[in-house]
Amino acid sequence: MIIIPARLNSSRFANKIMVDILGLPMVIRTARQVSSLDKVVIATDSQEVMDLASQYGFDAVLTSTSHNSGTDRINEAVNILNLSEDEIIVNVQADEPFIEPEVVQTVIDRVKKIKENDENIMITSCFKEITSELADDPNHVKVILDEHSNAIYFSRAKIPYHRDHHEVSNYNGHLGIYGFTKKSLNEFCKLPSSKLENIEKLEQLRAIDNGYKVAMVKVVSKSFGIDTQEDLNRALEIFKK
Repeated sequence: MIIIPARLNSSRFANKIMVDILGLPMVIRTARQVSSLDKVVIATDSQEVMDLASQYGFDAVLTSTSHNSGTDRINEAVNILNLSEDEIIVNVQADEPFIEPEVVQTVIDRVKKIKENDENIMITSCFKEITSELADDPNHVKVILDEHSNAIYFSRAKIPYHRDHHEVSNYNGHLGIYGFTKKSLNEFCKLPSSKLENIEKLEQLRAIDNGYKVAMVKVVSKSFGIDTQEDLNRALEIFKK
C-alpha cells in the first residue's frame, strides 16, 4: 500500500499540498502519479483534505494533528486500517507531484527482498546522483553509503568532504520515498527520537542511531520535493514541457 502523509499546514510554504499543479491540487497529482502501482491512501490531519480525496476518488484516513512527522502519521493510518504485519507500506511525500512511478516500484521491489534476507533493515529508501551545485542546498539531503548500499549517514551538509580539496563531481541526493513493512514501521515509530535526528531534522537518522540499517537503491529521477515557492516555480518550468 502507498500512503501519502498530507499535513495541511507547512512552516515553509503555507498549504502547499493544495496548490495547483498543472490543473490538480498537489496532493492529488502525487496520488495519481503512483496510483498504477498499488492502492493509494492519503493520511491527513484535515477534513478539507479528506473531502478533496473523496472528490477525486481516493481513500483517506483522518489522523491526529499532533504528529511530528509524516512517518508517525502513516503509522497511525496503517493501524487504523488494521493492515497485516507483513504488508509493504511505501511513504510517498505529498510534495512529490512529479515522482516517477518506476522510482517507487524500485523501492517496493527492494522491500520484498529484505523480507526474505535481512530483518535488521528497518527502512528502504532511494537516492540519485546530484551535482555539486545542488549539493550546496541544505534542502537537498545527501546520503553516504557503505559497500553494501546501506546508509551510513544522511545530512543537509555537503558530504562527503574531500580533505585534499579535489572536486567531487556527483553527490548522492536522497529522495524522500520510504519503504517499510507494517511491522518495521511500527517498530520505527516506537523508537525514541535521537540526538542526530533532532540536529539535522532528518527522522531516518533515528533508525541508524538505534543500530538498524537503511537500505538504499540508486534511481534515475528528475523529480524533487517542493518545499518552497521557488521550488514550485522551478518544477513547473521543468515539467510543464
